[in-house]
Amino acid sequence: MALYLFDIHNDGFNHEPVPMDLSSRDEVAREAGRILADMARDEMWGNRHMSIFLNVRDETGRPVFVTSLSFMAEWLEKDS
Repeated sequence: MALYLFDIHNDGFNHEPVPMDLSSRDEVAREAGRILADMARDEMWGNRHMSIFLNVRDETGRPVFVTSLSFMAEWLEKDS
């Protein structure tokens, strides 16, 4: 197991780093995807634009993984 720090940035808001003990690179990627999906599900509604960036650092603070999710919703016609 190794300690990883998940830094989450959501539309300009920086969350406190989330430490996790994980045993493989696959687990890091899977956990990052789960975090993005949970945040999108919980925070997307009512927003027309949203971006979430997730950076993962190892226990020495060195960046080892990065991922992001962007959402945009626009009506193409004016209200009738």
